[in-house]
Amino acid sequence: MIPMRTGSEPTTARSALRARFWLTVWGLVWTIAGTVAFALAGRPGWAVACGALWLVITVDLTLILRHIRQGPHYQPGPDIPPYRPPENRPR
Repeated sequence: MIPMRTGSEPTTARSALRARFWLTVWGLVWTIAGTVAFALAGRPGWAVACGALWLVITVDLTLILRHIRQGPHYQPGPDIPPYRPPENRPR
């Protein structure tokens, strides 16, 4: 389903990128610590699992930083009417 603008969105809505950034940093610290701790404890399976999660969190952190650097994007104002759904959309 294609999201449609309804016209009732707040004009000042912003994503919580800074909160996501700090939560991701917190997760990054824990996954690094978990990977090291499990590797030193001789639990290679758990170390690999933490390492895989570390990779996912690193990719997420990269995307978050990219979005923060892009800055705010243009959002249509209240004077722009909502988009109408396409009448004959091929499926």
